[in-house]
Amino acid sequence: MRIKIENLSKSYTPGKQVLRPLDLEIASGELFFLLGPSGCGKSTLLRLIAGFLTPDSGRISFDGKDVTHLPPEQRNAPMVFQNYALWPHLSVFENVAFGLKAQKLKTSQVRERAMEALEIVRMSEYAERKTPSLSGGQQQRVALARALAVAPELLLLDEPLSNLDAKLRDEMRDELRDICRARKLTAVYVTHDRREALSMADRMAVLENGAIAQLGTPEELYKHPANRFTASFLGEVNFIAGVVKDDGIVESDLGIFRNLNTANWQVNEAVELAIRPEVIAIDPAFECAWQSELTLSGGSYLGEIAAWKFDQLSVNEIAPGVRKSGSRCRLGVKADDVVILRKAENGAAQ
Repeated sequence: MRIKIENLSKSYTPGKQVLRPLDLEIASGELFFLLGPSGCGKSTLLRLIAGFLTPDSGRISFDGKDVTHLPPEQRNAPMVFQNYALWPHLSVFENVAFGLKAQKLKTSQVRERAMEALEIVRMSEYAERKTPSLSGGQQQRVALARALAVAPELLLLDEPLSNLDAKLRDEMRDELRDICRARKLTAVYVTHDRREALSMADRMAVLENGAIAQLGTPEELYKHPANRFTASFLGEVNFIAGVVKDDGIVESDLGIFRNLNTANWQVNEAVELAIRPEVIAIDPAFECAWQSELTLSGGSYLGEIAAWKFDQLSVNEIAPGVRKSGSRCRLGVKADDVVILRKAENGAAQ
Protein backbone atom coordinates (compact mmCIF):
# COMPACT_ATOMS: atom_id res chain seq x y z
CA MET A 1 0.00 0.00 0.00
CA ARG A 2 1.25 3.47 -0.92
CA ILE A 3 0.41 6.34 1.45
CA LYS A 4 0.11 9.96 0.38
CA ILE A 5 -0.42 12.76 2.90
CA GLU A 6 -1.19 16.28 1.71
CA ASN A 7 -1.35 19.48 3.78
CA LEU A 8 -2.25 17.52 6.92
CA SER A 9 -2.62 19.42 10.20
CA LYS A 10 -4.08 18.85 13.65
CA SER A 11 -4.77 20.92 16.78
CA TYR A 12 -6.19 19.78 20.10
CA THR A 13 -6.73 23.32 21.35
CA PRO A 14 -7.55 26.38 19.18
CA GLY A 15 -4.50 28.25 17.93
CA LYS A 16 -1.98 25.57 18.98
CA GLN A 17 -1.07 23.17 16.20
CA VAL A 18 0.33 19.82 17.32
CA LEU A 19 0.89 18.94 13.67
CA ARG A 20 1.62 21.75 11.23
CA PRO A 21 0.51 21.32 7.58
CA LEU A 22 2.81 18.70 6.08
CA ASP A 23 3.16 16.57 2.97
CA LEU A 24 4.56 13.04 3.00
CA GLU A 25 4.65 10.03 0.71
CA ILE A 26 5.43 6.48 1.88
CA ALA A 27 6.19 3.87 -0.78
CA SER A 28 4.53 0.48 -0.98
CA GLY A 29 6.42 -2.12 1.06
CA GLU A 30 8.46 0.51 2.88
CA LEU A 31 9.36 0.30 6.57
CA PHE A 32 9.00 3.98 7.41
CA PHE A 33 9.87 5.55 10.77
CA LEU A 34 8.52 8.68 12.44
CA LEU A 35 11.21 9.77 14.89
CA GLY A 36 11.32 12.62 17.35
CA PRO A 37 11.06 13.71 20.99
CA SER A 38 7.88 13.63 23.06
CA GLY A 39 5.33 16.17 21.86
CA CYS A 40 6.75 16.55 18.35
CA GLY A 41 3.57 15.25 16.66
CA LYS A 42 4.69 11.77 15.57
CA SER A 43 1.99 9.83 17.46
CA THR A 44 -0.66 12.32 16.32
CA LEU A 45 0.37 11.72 12.71
CA LEU A 46 0.19 7.95 13.22
CA ARG A 47 -3.30 8.20 14.72
CA LEU A 48 -4.44 10.35 11.81
CA ILE A 49 -3.22 7.67 9.41
CA ALA A 50 -5.02 5.02 11.49
CA GLY A 51 -8.28 6.97 11.53
CA PHE A 52 -8.42 7.47 15.30
CA LEU A 53 -8.25 11.24 14.79
CA THR A 54 -9.77 13.61 12.23
CA PRO A 55 -7.41 16.23 10.74
CA ASP A 56 -8.14 19.96 10.80
CA SER A 57 -6.99 20.16 7.19
CA GLY A 58 -5.50 17.99 4.50
CA ARG A 59 -5.98 14.63 2.86
CA ILE A 60 -4.78 11.05 3.43
CA SER A 61 -4.92 8.53 0.59
CA PHE A 62 -4.11 4.81 0.42
CA ASP A 63 -3.19 3.66 -3.10
CA GLY A 64 -4.91 6.76 -4.48
CA LYS A 65 -8.13 6.28 -2.47
CA ASP A 66 -9.12 9.12 -0.14
CA VAL A 67 -9.46 7.63 3.37
CA THR A 68 -9.32 10.91 5.33
CA HIS A 69 -12.76 10.42 6.87
CA LEU A 70 -12.99 6.61 6.84
CA PRO A 71 -13.27 4.94 10.27
CA PRO A 72 -10.33 2.75 11.42
CA GLU A 73 -12.13 -0.55 10.75
CA GLN A 74 -12.46 0.32 7.05
CA ARG A 75 -8.76 1.12 6.50
CA ASN A 76 -7.24 -2.37 6.94
CA ALA A 77 -4.41 -0.74 8.90
CA PRO A 78 -4.20 -2.34 12.37
CA MET A 79 -2.08 -0.72 15.05
CA VAL A 80 0.33 -2.42 17.47
CA PHE A 81 0.39 -0.39 20.68
CA GLN A 82 3.07 0.29 23.27
CA ASN A 83 0.93 -1.25 26.04
CA TYR A 84 -0.11 -4.30 23.93
CA ALA A 85 -3.89 -3.62 24.40
CA LEU A 86 -4.73 -7.30 24.86
CA TRP A 87 -7.90 -8.66 26.49
CA PRO A 88 -6.77 -10.19 29.83
CA HIS A 89 -9.83 -12.48 30.14
CA LEU A 90 -9.23 -14.04 26.70
CA SER A 91 -6.69 -16.66 25.70
CA VAL A 92 -3.84 -15.91 23.30
CA PHE A 93 -5.81 -17.57 20.49
CA GLU A 94 -8.98 -15.63 21.30
CA ASN A 95 -7.09 -12.34 21.30
CA VAL A 96 -5.62 -13.04 17.86
CA ALA A 97 -8.95 -14.32 16.52
CA PHE A 98 -10.94 -11.33 17.77
CA GLY A 99 -10.50 -9.19 14.65
CA LEU A 100 -11.08 -12.17 12.36
CA LYS A 101 -14.42 -12.92 14.01
CA ALA A 102 -15.44 -9.32 13.44
CA GLN A 103 -14.91 -9.96 9.72
CA LYS A 104 -17.53 -12.74 10.00
CA LEU A 105 -15.26 -15.45 8.60
CA LYS A 106 -16.01 -19.13 8.94
CA THR A 107 -14.79 -20.78 12.13
CA SER A 108 -12.29 -22.88 10.18
CA GLN A 109 -10.87 -19.77 8.47
CA VAL A 110 -10.60 -17.94 11.78
CA ARG A 111 -8.65 -20.79 13.34
CA GLU A 112 -6.38 -21.26 10.33
CA ARG A 113 -5.45 -17.59 10.05
CA ALA A 114 -5.07 -17.05 13.80
CA MET A 115 -2.76 -20.05 14.16
CA GLU A 116 -0.79 -19.01 11.08
CA ALA A 117 -0.22 -15.56 12.64
CA LEU A 118 0.85 -17.12 15.93
CA GLU A 119 3.25 -19.39 14.06
CA ILE A 120 4.86 -16.37 12.38
CA VAL A 121 5.65 -14.81 15.76
CA ARG A 122 6.58 -18.17 17.33
CA MET A 123 3.71 -18.19 19.84
CA SER A 124 1.55 -21.07 18.58
CA GLU A 125 2.38 -23.26 21.59
CA TYR A 126 0.90 -20.57 23.89
CA ALA A 127 -2.46 -20.42 22.09
CA GLU A 128 -4.52 -21.55 25.09
CA ARG A 129 -2.70 -19.45 27.69
CA LYS A 130 -4.24 -16.32 29.21
CA THR A 131 -2.27 -13.19 28.30
CA PRO A 132 -1.51 -11.96 31.89
CA SER A 133 0.63 -15.09 32.38
CA LEU A 134 2.94 -14.09 29.52
CA SER A 135 6.12 -12.05 29.64
CA GLY A 136 6.25 -8.59 28.08
CA GLY A 137 8.02 -9.88 24.99
CA GLN A 138 5.47 -12.67 24.56
CA GLN A 139 2.56 -10.26 24.94
CA GLN A 140 4.09 -8.01 22.28
CA ARG A 141 4.32 -11.00 19.93
CA VAL A 142 0.64 -11.74 20.52
CA ALA A 143 -0.25 -8.12 19.76
CA LEU A 144 1.73 -8.35 16.52
CA ALA A 145 0.06 -11.67 15.62
CA ARG A 146 -3.37 -10.10 16.14
CA ALA A 147 -2.44 -7.34 13.66
CA LEU A 148 -0.98 -9.78 11.11
CA ALA A 149 -3.97 -12.15 11.30
CA VAL A 150 -6.29 -9.75 9.47
CA ALA A 151 -3.90 -9.72 6.46
CA PRO A 152 -3.28 -5.97 6.60
CA GLU A 153 -2.03 -3.89 3.71
CA LEU A 154 -0.59 -1.39 6.17
CA LEU A 155 0.82 -2.01 9.66
CA LEU A 156 1.03 0.84 12.19
CA LEU A 157 3.33 0.54 15.21
CA ASP A 158 3.29 3.00 18.11
CA GLU A 159 6.52 2.57 20.13
CA PRO A 160 5.84 -1.18 20.34
CA LEU A 161 9.16 -2.12 21.98
CA SER A 162 9.54 0.63 24.57
CA ASN A 163 8.33 -1.53 27.48
CA LEU A 164 10.81 -4.35 26.79
CA ASP A 165 14.28 -4.80 28.24
CA ALA A 166 17.32 -4.10 26.06
CA LYS A 167 17.96 -7.71 24.99
CA LEU A 168 14.32 -8.32 24.04
CA ARG A 169 14.19 -5.01 22.15
CA ASP A 170 17.16 -6.09 20.02
CA GLU A 171 15.56 -9.47 19.28
CA MET A 172 12.17 -7.98 18.43
CA ARG A 173 13.72 -5.33 16.16
CA ASP A 174 15.14 -8.04 13.93
CA GLU A 175 11.93 -10.06 13.99
CA LEU A 176 9.70 -7.10 13.17
CA ARG A 177 11.92 -6.02 10.29
CA ASP A 178 12.11 -9.55 8.89
CA ILE A 179 8.33 -10.11 9.17
CA CYS A 180 7.49 -6.83 7.42
CA ARG A 181 9.93 -7.49 4.59
CA ALA A 182 8.97 -11.14 4.15
CA ARG A 183 5.28 -10.20 3.84
CA LYS A 184 6.05 -7.04 1.82
CA LEU A 185 4.06 -4.96 4.29
CA THR A 186 4.01 -1.19 4.28
CA ALA A 187 4.70 -0.22 7.90
CA VAL A 188 4.73 3.11 9.70
CA TYR A 189 6.61 2.94 12.98
CA VAL A 190 6.70 5.66 15.67
CA THR A 191 9.62 5.82 18.09
CA HIS A 192 11.80 8.24 20.04
CA ASP A 193 14.64 5.68 20.03
CA ARG A 194 17.20 6.70 17.40
CA ARG A 195 18.94 3.30 17.43
CA GLU A 196 15.65 1.59 16.68
CA ALA A 197 15.07 3.86 13.71
CA LEU A 198 18.64 3.75 12.39
CA SER A 199 18.81 -0.05 12.56
CA MET A 200 15.39 -0.85 11.07
CA ALA A 201 14.11 1.89 8.77
CA ASP A 202 14.14 1.99 4.99
CA ARG A 203 13.43 5.71 5.30
CA MET A 204 12.62 7.97 8.21
CA ALA A 205 11.30 11.43 9.03
CA VAL A 206 12.61 13.37 12.02
CA LEU A 207 9.86 15.58 13.45
CA GLU A 208 10.33 18.78 15.43
CA ASN A 209 7.48 20.90 16.79
CA GLY A 210 4.89 19.33 14.49
CA ALA A 211 6.90 19.61 11.28
CA ILE A 212 9.32 17.40 9.37
CA ALA A 213 12.85 18.57 10.16
CA GLN A 214 14.43 16.13 7.67
CA LEU A 215 13.41 13.15 5.56
CA GLY A 216 15.60 10.41 4.07
CA THR A 217 17.39 7.12 4.66
CA PRO A 218 19.03 6.48 8.05
CA GLU A 219 22.50 6.87 6.51
CA GLU A 220 21.58 10.16 4.81
CA LEU A 221 20.19 11.68 7.99
CA TYR A 222 23.01 10.46 10.21
CA LYS A 223 25.91 11.38 7.92
CA HIS A 224 24.40 14.45 6.27
CA PRO A 225 22.05 16.18 8.73
CA ALA A 226 20.38 19.27 7.31
CA ASN A 227 20.18 21.11 10.62
CA ARG A 228 21.40 21.13 14.20
CA PHE A 229 18.26 19.45 15.55
CA THR A 230 18.56 16.39 13.30
CA ALA A 231 22.31 16.14 13.89
CA SER A 232 22.01 16.15 17.69
CA PHE A 233 18.86 14.01 17.88
CA LEU A 234 20.44 11.16 15.93
CA GLY A 235 23.55 10.91 18.07
CA GLU A 236 26.45 12.64 19.74
CA VAL A 237 28.03 15.38 17.65
CA ASN A 238 30.68 18.08 18.01
CA PHE A 239 29.55 21.58 16.97
CA ILE A 240 32.32 24.02 16.09
CA ALA A 241 31.70 27.69 15.28
CA GLY A 242 33.37 28.92 12.11
CA VAL A 243 33.45 31.43 9.26
CA VAL A 244 33.75 30.67 5.54
CA LYS A 245 36.92 32.42 4.32
CA ASP A 246 37.58 31.13 0.82
CA ASP A 247 36.72 28.32 -1.54
CA GLY A 248 36.78 25.19 0.63
CA ILE A 249 38.21 26.94 3.69
CA VAL A 250 36.50 27.52 7.05
CA GLU A 251 38.24 29.23 9.95
CA SER A 252 37.10 27.89 13.31
CA ASP A 253 37.80 28.05 17.02
CA LEU A 254 39.94 24.92 16.55
CA GLY A 255 41.88 26.11 13.51
CA ILE A 256 41.47 25.99 9.75
CA PHE A 257 39.44 23.34 7.91
CA ARG A 258 40.39 22.88 4.26
CA ASN A 259 38.87 21.19 1.17
CA LEU A 260 35.31 21.47 2.48
CA ASN A 261 32.33 21.81 0.13
CA THR A 262 31.54 25.52 0.54
CA ALA A 263 29.79 25.98 -2.83
CA ASN A 264 26.52 26.96 -1.12
CA TRP A 265 28.11 29.38 1.30
CA GLN A 266 29.24 33.00 1.01
CA VAL A 267 32.63 34.36 2.04
CA ASN A 268 32.56 35.65 5.64
CA GLU A 269 29.32 33.79 6.34
CA ALA A 270 29.07 32.45 9.91
CA VAL A 271 28.51 28.69 9.99
CA GLU A 272 28.72 25.78 12.36
CA LEU A 273 30.64 22.58 11.65
CA ALA A 274 29.09 19.29 12.79
CA ILE A 275 31.47 16.35 13.32
CA ARG A 276 30.56 12.95 14.79
CA PRO A 277 32.98 11.71 17.52
CA GLU A 278 33.67 8.41 15.71
CA VAL A 279 35.03 10.08 12.53
CA ILE A 280 37.80 11.92 14.39
CA ALA A 281 40.98 9.85 14.25
CA ILE A 282 43.82 9.77 16.72
CA ASP A 283 47.17 9.78 14.86
CA PRO A 284 45.38 9.81 11.48
CA ALA A 285 46.97 8.00 8.53
CA PHE A 286 44.85 9.75 5.89
CA GLU A 287 44.70 13.17 4.24
CA CYS A 288 43.04 15.50 6.73
CA ALA A 289 40.81 18.50 6.24
CA TRP A 290 41.86 19.53 9.75
CA GLN A 291 44.39 18.22 12.23
CA SER A 292 45.74 19.50 15.50
CA GLU A 293 47.45 18.37 18.68
CA LEU A 294 45.09 18.58 21.66
CA THR A 295 45.22 17.61 25.34
CA LEU A 296 43.25 14.61 26.59
CA SER A 297 41.18 15.80 29.56
CA GLY A 298 39.40 12.55 30.40
CA GLY A 299 37.05 9.90 29.10
CA SER A 300 35.43 6.53 29.61
CA TYR A 301 36.69 3.10 28.56
CA LEU A 302 33.69 1.12 27.24
CA GLY A 303 35.36 -2.07 26.02
CA GLU A 304 35.17 -2.03 22.23
CA ILE A 305 35.35 1.78 22.21
CA ALA A 306 36.56 4.60 24.44
CA ALA A 307 34.81 7.96 24.66
CA TRP A 308 37.57 10.54 25.07
CA LYS A 309 37.32 14.26 25.87
CA PHE A 310 39.78 16.66 24.22
CA ASP A 311 39.36 20.34 25.02
CA GLN A 312 36.27 21.20 22.88
CA LEU A 313 35.98 17.79 21.20
CA SER A 314 34.49 14.39 21.99
CA VAL A 315 36.28 11.52 20.24
CA ASN A 316 35.22 7.87 20.08
CA GLU A 317 38.14 5.49 19.49
CA ILE A 318 37.45 1.94 18.30
CA ALA A 319 39.70 -0.76 19.81
CA PRO A 320 41.24 1.91 22.07
CA GLY A 321 44.75 1.93 23.37
CA VAL A 322 45.91 2.97 26.83
CA ARG A 323 45.75 6.77 27.18
CA LYS A 324 46.28 9.02 30.19
CA SER A 325 44.65 12.34 31.03
CA GLY A 326 46.97 15.25 30.29
CA SER A 327 48.66 13.53 27.37
CA ARG A 328 48.84 15.26 23.97
CA CYS A 329 47.35 13.52 20.92
CA ARG A 330 47.30 14.42 17.24
CA LEU A 331 43.71 14.42 15.93
CA GLY A 332 42.43 14.64 12.38
CA VAL A 333 39.27 14.37 10.29
CA LYS A 334 38.47 13.86 6.60
CA ALA A 335 36.70 16.58 4.62
CA ASP A 336 33.80 14.25 3.76
CA ASP A 337 33.08 13.77 7.47
CA VAL A 338 32.58 17.48 8.18
CA VAL A 339 29.03 18.84 7.74
CA ILE A 340 28.53 22.60 7.37
CA LEU A 341 25.35 23.96 8.95
CA ARG A 342 23.88 27.43 8.62
CA LYS A 343 24.06 29.56 11.73
CA ALA A 344 20.96 31.49 12.79
CA GLU A 345 21.06 35.03 14.15
CA ASN A 346 20.54 33.76 17.70
CA GLY A 347 23.69 31.66 17.37
CA ALA A 348 22.06 28.26 16.87
CA ALA A 349 22.76 26.39 13.66
CA GLN A 350 19.80 25.74 11.40
